[in-house]
Amino acid sequence: MAHCYYVDDLDVEAGDRVVLGPEDARHAATVSRARVGERVLVADGRGTLCHAEFAEVRPEVVLVVRTVRHEPAPTPRIGLAQALAKGDRAELAIQAATELGVDAIVPWQASRSIVAWKGDKSAKALARWRTIVREAGKQSLRAHVPEVLEVVDTASLAALASTWRLVVLDPTGDATLSTLEPDGRDMLLVVGPEGGIAPDELERLGGERVRMGPHVVRTSTAGPAAIAALAARWRW
Repeated sequence: MAHCYYVDDLDVEAGDRVVLGPEDARHAATVSRARVGERVLVADGRGTLCHAEFAEVRPEVVLVVRTVRHEPAPTPRIGLAQALAKGDRAELAIQAATELGVDAIVPWQASRSIVAWKGDKSAKALARWRTIVREAGKQSLRAHVPEVLEVVDTASLAALASTWRLVVLDPTGDATLSTLEPDGRDMLLVVGPEGGIAPDELERLGGERVRMGPHVVRTSTAGPAAIAALAARWRW
């Protein structure tokens, strides 16, 4: 069962029929070459996960639900505040983070970010991040799609400490990732841009400064590596 399709408002039970939207229908019929009777997963991205099979492929793609289950969201949540980076580095980071189990993503306009999200560009970039995360969720068969929040500046990121446990990945930090233990709060990992987090931003962010190991890790690698390390200890 290698495919998962997301359907909003998936309020179904066994025996119900679900019609895929145009994009997913095209993928199922044209790319995956689905056949009647083949089984797939259908989810709403908020915890409902169904086993289903294709009942029709053309002109519409229709699935019949066979089983339904509801997966609780992981606790504590692990979020990623990813600094904007040039090229596709940040996009690679959020894609891999989604596959590895991140629960929320916060785009961060750091002072050293070369890329700037402004005006129409900000809306388009945010929409692209959400599409990347949704597609990565499908490929990794996730019942829960990570939320991608609005872009924040450093002051707004620091303010998230009221609801998140901020853990800043910093090569000069005294603590190590392996020493982190859950304390009941949701954790937000903060990853800087290519040039690192500016000293004044480190002070403004506060939180816990944690190094990952003896090497400096790229912005596209740091978040996924940290999430994998925490997931191996806390979830897997």
